[in-house]
Amino acid sequence: MRAEIAAQTEKENIMIEIFQDYLRKHDYDRFELKTVLFDMDGVLFDSMKYHARSWKQTMDEYELNSTEEEFYLYEGMIGSNTINTIVKREKGRDATTQEKADIYARKTELFSQMNKGDMIPFALDFVNKVRCEGLDALVVTGSGQPTLIDRLNKSFPNCFKREDMVTAFDVKHGKPHPEPYLMGLSKAGNLKPNQAIVVENAPRGVEASVAAGIFTIAVNTGPIPDQVLADAGANIVLPSMKALYDNWDKYKSFLVD
Repeated sequence: MRAEIAAQTEKENIMIEIFQDYLRKHDYDRFELKTVLFDMDGVLFDSMKYHARSWKQTMDEYELNSTEEEFYLYEGMIGSNTINTIVKREKGRDATTQEKADIYARKTELFSQMNKGDMIPFALDFVNKVRCEGLDALVVTGSGQPTLIDRLNKSFPNCFKREDMVTAFDVKHGKPHPEPYLMGLSKAGNLKPNQAIVVENAPRGVEASVAAGIFTIAVNTGPIPDQVLADAGANIVLPSMKALYDNWDKYKSFLVD
């Protein structure tokens, strides 16, 4: 029993240090949580596997070498940047404007055919939980897939306002640039970074959130190792949205006065 108590105390001390370390690093006295910024693919929808498959098939059709796994690492980047990354690597030059348009159109077509619209388990539960607690919920996604964005309204009714969403259509620089999350803070009411947290699942998204100065919780719903998300700068790495739901009350005690 003493060993169990000691282990639990150690976990709590580590958790306290994680939150305090963020405050010290960014020179804040405390958190003033007002909103939760959610990535979409891999956080709200179990759609990344379809993105990866559609990207891989498209690249095969255009005779560009790739693997499904690498697209999990590019998640959050706008489509044209993903295409340019592959073309530059495989052909030693930037992709042309026409190539970007053609490749992305084909990828979008395939994704629409493959995607089942599955939700991440406990995503809706968690979104409803934070909203019931008086917190706002905003989506910040690198996606430009209209079908997926439209599906938000059906799967998460009355949870997200389209005018407050940040998508690939809204930004000049996609993740890992901080612009998407800085825009999210602006749309949330010109908030300071310590007034929000980010829920992400991809290293590029984590890098964008960290660059924007926001406390970042990574939920590893894909095949990449936890360490990749930690190395990208995530303050906390969890195995699922269920784990976030289960631990939220503890986290909230640090985030809300």
